[in-house]
Amino acid sequence: MTTAPTRILLADDHALVRRGVRLILEGEPDLTVVAEAADGAEAIALLHGADAVEADLVVLDVAMPRMTGLQAARELSQRRPDLRILFLTMHDNEQYLFEALKAGAAGYVLKSLADRDLIQACRAAMRGEPFLYPGAVSTLIRTYLDQARTERPADAVLTPREEEILKLVAEGHSSREIADILVISVKTVDRHRANLLAKLGMKDRLQLVRYAIRTGLIEP
Repeated sequence: MTTAPTRILLADDHALVRRGVRLILEGEPDLTVVAEAADGAEAIALLHGADAVEADLVVLDVAMPRMTGLQAARELSQRRPDLRILFLTMHDNEQYLFEALKAGAAGYVLKSLADRDLIQACRAAMRGEPFLYPGAVSTLIRTYLDQARTERPADAVLTPREEEILKLVAEGHSSREIADILVISVKTVDRHRANLLAKLGMKDRLQLVRYAIRTGLIEP
């Protein structure tokens, strides 16, 4: 049984770019461009209304007149959560990348690498898998590590005993059980627990559990 090709709506404000991208996409038997739009507003209009185009995937440029691709993606994510969204852009820009992902994009492809990456990105999106060009992956990793250092400066100042108690707290042990396990008083356990909350800037056990999972002290 032959699978129907993925139906794609292509939105870019440059007709020449749309023509080139269409040639790349329609060179594949499992992909077909069913409509083109010159901006985000036109893309949304084409996907809604009495004569709506049936599409599985929309490929958006980031910067377009009237309504940008980012604005269109936010609206489409709300209206059509089943619709896959890819960004195809010239902007190798960290802020645009993050905004695209927050808007619900399944992938972010650079126009300069379209002939190499676009087909793979479309197929990944339809499988429900994210696709990012290698530089974007490096950006995400670097940003995550920067945030980790900024948001959790207390990692390096937790004492071995505090880490031990944090692990036991996160595993669901009561103060009495922890005291018995470590052969210390309940009062000492409570003091360590209070110190942990203060050092990590947290308010309750649930936050401690999440922290313990993030730092690998316990498994999710």
